[in-house]
Amino acid sequence: MSDQPEMQPHSDVVVVEIADAIATITINRPRKLNALNREVLDSLSVAFIDVEANDDVRVIVLAGSGGNFSAGYDISNSSVVAAPDSAGAHTYLSLEAALTMQLWSLSKPTIAAVEGWCLAGGFDLALACDLIVAADTAKFGMPEIRYGSGPVTLLLPFLMGQKAANKMLFTGDTYTAADVLELGLINDVVPASELETEVARLAARITPTPLPILKFTKLGLIRAYEAMGLRQAVQSNLDLSAILNKAYTDEGAEFFSIVETEGLTAALKWRDSRYGTGL
Repeated sequence: MSDQPEMQPHSDVVVVEIADAIATITINRPRKLNALNREVLDSLSVAFIDVEANDDVRVIVLAGSGGNFSAGYDISNSSVVAAPDSAGAHTYLSLEAALTMQLWSLSKPTIAAVEGWCLAGGFDLALACDLIVAADTAKFGMPEIRYGSGPVTLLLPFLMGQKAANKMLFTGDTYTAADVLELGLINDVVPASELETEVARLAARITPTPLPILKFTKLGLIRAYEAMGLRQAVQSNLDLSAILNKAYTDEGAEFFSIVETEGLTAALKWRDSRYGTGL
């Protein structure tokens, strides 16, 4: 294997770098805080397929460019919002959930390298990874409830305590890296300047293990969670999420009215002012 990185730009929005048995997949929409749109979903799916099939890769790292992991799904250009009914919303939400579960199901160990914002669907992607290393400046949360939506891929109840998951999802609050470390959702917190080095160090502790051993070990871990009903719970939540996203509320109508007239930033400010906190 070559020590020199092999760059594979799958598209403008996703870049893959392979070196020393580690594939680093980077979401590349920095001006949009790496928000997830259809192009990102499709490009990530292709990247996952490619690194899964590459026997030179033993560990997969998922990261974001420009100082943020991902602010979640792109509200300002959302097929879910544009869908006329729950059936239409379900079609697009199924794509979002499928991508997260594709990442969850990869046969090789995965590490999320998180800095900056890691919210909503972006947080789902991080949670779908086997390990998470975060910069001390990272911020996590599931703020969807504040504009009439909810998590598409409901992994939290399987990864943290019931009361803590309930609080995170009911309030839409933002959590620091130290907060989520205490909740057991991430593995390590490091200074932002050391994030890349620490992720590389962790990956390098895994890569010496033969690929078949890594794959069977991970398969056992996946099956343990799925025996608890994780995959069935994700599917059930997906169905409910389609209904939830198309439920009419005065607050939701006001939020999207502000999006149309004043822009997303103003709508988010209005949204969070109602809760006494800001993102």
